[in-house]
Amino acid sequence: PTATITLEVGGESRGATAEGDGVVDACFKAVEAIVASSSKLLLYSVKNLTAGTDSQGEVSVRLQQNDRIGNGVGFDTDIVIASVKAYVNALNKLKTQGDRLSQKRGSGV
Repeated sequence: PTATITLEVGGESRGATAEGDGVVDACFKAVEAIVASSSKLLLYSVKNLTAGTDSQGEVSVRLQQNDRIGNGVGFDTDIVIASVKAYVNALNKLKTQGDRLSQKRGSGV
């Protein structure tokens, strides 16, 4: 499968297309092509929050980037969209951790 993703990064719209072993894998690879985080996927978990064909799904993702771990969660009735939301959420947490570390190092703490 192939996925085409467009994200807003730093106020700028960026897009990428990638192939993967499945739709979610292709989406994750497309996101990675945009942000180039070099993160490693440690955990991918899906569960339903409601019943029925329009069930709300929750996806949890854990990423590792060097010595940092970022956990992300995404919700949607479309599990692929929930997966991308979770992946981006984890990436944002990794970035926030990195920004905080840079500030501490810069202040001599």
